[in-house]
Amino acid sequence: MLGIHDLWLFIASGLLLNVTPGPDTAYIVGRSAQLGWRGGAAAVIGICCGCLVHVFACAAGLSALLATSSAAFTLVKWVGAAYLCFIGIRTLLSRSTSTHVSNDQTPIREGATPLGQVFWQGVLTNVLNPKVALFFLAFLPQFVAADSPNKA
Repeated sequence: MLGIHDLWLFIASGLLLNVTPGPDTAYIVGRSAQLGWRGGAAAVIGICCGCLVHVFACAAGLSALLATSSAAFTLVKWVGAAYLCFIGIRTLLSRSTSTHVSNDQTPIREGATPLGQVFWQGVLTNVLNPKVALFFLAFLPQFVAADSPNKA
């Protein structure tokens, strides 16, 4: 038996909270505008993998460490802010020389960011967001049955 109760409520809440705007949404919109739907999809998949990192960290108890240590929280907060600034500045300074259209009518810019890099930037954008870790710490335990032998 799974150690989670009200699975449907958990899924609905998770989906609702994932569509609220934040740094991840801004990253997805930016990459979609820059690279088309493929860039947006790569960013979404990267951010979802970043969420999985937070889920596993919460299950292992690492998010509780982040919540109790103000130094660790501050460190992750500043590293995440610096990373977002780095991505933003690099995007602003990048120049695309020309644009052509692929077979499926998606504009492709020469010198554009590779999709693998977009994926990993999405992962880091989410993993380095301390608010996501604290959200999982506060959100996930509400759906875990206290008497379940398999809480993780």
